[in-house]
Amino acid sequence: MIKSSHSVISRSVWAGIVAITILASSQLRAAERRFTYSYETTTSPAGSWEYEQWFTWKGYDDKNRFEFRHELEYGITDSLQLGLYLSDWRITDPDDGDSETEWRTAGAELIYSMTDPNKDWLGSALYGEFLIGPEKFALEGKLLLQKNFGPLALVYNAVIEAEWEGESYEEEIGVWENTIGLSYQFSPQFFLGFEGVHEVEFAEWSDAGGHVFSVGPNLSFRKGNFFTTVTALFQVSDVDGEPEQQVRMLMGFHF
Repeated sequence: MIKSSHSVISRSVWAGIVAITILASSQLRAAERRFTYSYETTTSPAGSWEYEQWFTWKGYDDKNRFEFRHELEYGITDSLQLGLYLSDWRITDPDDGDSETEWRTAGAELIYSMTDPNKDWLGSALYGEFLIGPEKFALEGKLLLQKNFGPLALVYNAVIEAEWEGESYEEEIGVWENTIGLSYQFSPQFFLGFEGVHEVEFAEWSDAGGHVFSVGPNLSFRKGNFFTTVTALFQVSDVDGEPEQQVRMLMGFHF
C-alpha cells in the first residue's frame, strides 16, 4: 500500500510538472503564428521581442509579384502587442516587360487580446493597423476569434480596410475581408492545416468588385527561438486581375 501511494504521488507530481511545462511553453510561444493570412488571438509576453520576415509570391495571368515585409514585434503587456512594419516592398515581373522594384509602405499594428483561447471558452482580440508610403495610405481593423480543441485550433478574422492610393491619395478603396484557418498540432514541432480568404473591394465605398475566394494548405514548424509558417492559396472564384495562386512564408526569431 505504501509503495502504491508513493507511485500515485509520483505520477501526480510528474503530471503537474508536465502541465506547468506545457503552460509555460504556450505562454513563451504565444506569438508564434500557425497561420500567414489569419491572426491568432494570443500576444507576446510583456517585454519580449520578435523579428518576423514575410515573403509572398503572387501569380497573376500576366505577371509574377514578390512582396517582402520586415516586422519587429514587442510585448507591451501580456495582452497588448505592438508591431512595427519597418519596410514593405515588392518586385513585379510582367510577362512582356522588365521587372520593377518598388518601396511601398511602412507602418505599425496594435493587437489587444481580450480573452485567451487556452483559458477561456473563446479567444478574442482587436487589431488595428496603419500603413503609409509615397502612393498608399491605409487603415485597417480586425476582429480576431479563436477556438482551441486541444491540439486543434480554429481561427476567424473579420477585416475592414480603407485605402487611399495614387500620388495624392486620390483613389479611395474600401475592402471587406474574411479569413479562416484550421491547424492541427501533430507533434511538438509540426502543425498542419488549411486557410481560406474571402475578399471584396469597393471603389469609393460604393461599387463592389468581384468576390475573391482562395483556399489552400498550411504548414508550420518551430524549434527553440525560431518558427516558420507557409501557406499556399489557390483562387477558386475566377475573378480577373486577382492572383490565381499565391504562397506566403513567415519566419520569426524570438530574442
